[in-house]
Amino acid sequence: MLENNERRLVAAAEAIVRSLPDNDTHTVASAAMGTQGNVHTGVNVFHFTGGPCAELVVIAAAAQALAGPLVTIVAVGDHDRGVLAPCGRCRQVLLDLHPDVAVILPLPGGDVTAEPIRDLLPRSYAAPDPASGPRIIYFNPRYYDSIASGQKTITIRHHDPIQIGSAVLVFDDGDTIRRLNAQIESVESRRFDHLSNDDARQEDLPDADALRGALRTHYPDLEGHDVVDVATFHLMTA
Repeated sequence: MLENNERRLVAAAEAIVRSLPDNDTHTVASAAMGTQGNVHTGVNVFHFTGGPCAELVVIAAAAQALAGPLVTIVAVGDHDRGVLAPCGRCRQVLLDLHPDVAVILPLPGGDVTAEPIRDLLPRSYAAPDPASGPRIIYFNPRYYDSIASGQKTITIRHHDPIQIGSAVLVFDDGDTIRRLNAQIESVESRRFDHLSNDDARQEDLPDADALRGALRTHYPDLEGHDVVDVATFHLMTA
């Protein structure tokens, strides 16, 4: 089940692919959304020398528009082929350049879903020069006010990598995207049952028990011995 923003991307790619001339040169359209909510589009170029896929063209178009890290991307084929899964090359390029992007994919039976790019390339090759721009960290929109006010200054994740450096905190309610610029100061791994009252206070919660309860709303299968990453951050003005 797609959110409204994701359906808007699919519709944009469908509109582009329907407008293409009926030939073999351009047969796939792609659309991607940045953290500002802007939509960027492009089409593939088929050539016997090895033309670019539509997703790669969109990456370049978004870069030209100074879009920054991408939130979501989709490709749609001509002749009513619908949403297409990215090829292996596109998956690797997306993982290297936009490691936090979600990819809209077809499911058996005609439905579609959105999955993180890292889930599409398990145990993947690690680029020697990974993406140097800010990383995206996704938050439930209900946390926007507590983060914007400075009450919440840590985030705790399970199997959701975070690295030290600049980041864009994204709050996507399915219809609109809000963002805050931040700096990740530290990332510490610890057991779930070792979370402290101090951690809870930085999460704007009363104590460690309340913190563990809140985390289980996001990760219901968490057990005491599981390892989580505790990341501290502060907001940036630009």
